[in-house]
Amino acid sequence: MTSPDLTARPRRRAASKRSLATSLSILDAAESLFAERGYDGASVRDIAAAAGAQIASVSFHHGSKEALFERVVERRARELSRLRLEALEALQASGDALTLNAVLSAFLRPYLDKAGLDGSGAGDPQWLAYARLVAMVSADVRWRRISERCFDPTAGIFIAEIARLFPGVAASRIAVAFVFSVSAMLSLSTSRWRIEALSAAPGTGSEPQRLADDLVRFCEAGMRAALAG
Repeated sequence: MTSPDLTARPRRRAASKRSLATSLSILDAAESLFAERGYDGASVRDIAAAAGAQIASVSFHHGSKEALFERVVERRARELSRLRLEALEALQASGDALTLNAVLSAFLRPYLDKAGLDGSGAGDPQWLAYARLVAMVSADVRWRRISERCFDPTAGIFIAEIARLFPGVAASRIAVAFVFSVSAMLSLSTSRWRIEALSAAPGTGSEPQRLADDLVRFCEAGMRAALAG
């Protein structure tokens, strides 16, 4: 079989460092503004201004506003999925019997770590903005396609793992309890100020590591109660 003449194909020019930096700045600016104002409230003009870029650069790098929104959601979803699946695979490879606490930790803690809610103090503020974005996508049916593509495959793997721990329980009940757990994670990520406001002594019990541990325990207990009823 004759090999194709690869030399006849036009070469794509590699993106310059400046171009890549502009693309990243646009993604970061869009993430912050979409999280703050919602999809409809964040204009392409405002995103370009926040990124320090020309308006034409937004469409050049990321296409339409809707395509940009999808890329913003997808960017961190891909990384989160990798981290969560790696954590689950490590559990499975350990040889220890899986527990609900361990499975939920594998799903919840990668995001908490990225957002600095694990006590390390090394979180990226952009990840906190991302939590508001995910909450928005999850609550608006027009973004169902994005949720199904970016989040559902990994969620399905964890739901299947939980189903093995609760044989005989309907998948729909596990899915409900799982969504409640995800909602609790997003609430912690976006509403820590409410904890401070409602505390009798502001600052008490709001250490990031403790909050992360409490969240996993809360989700485990709630899921057990929901699946036992």
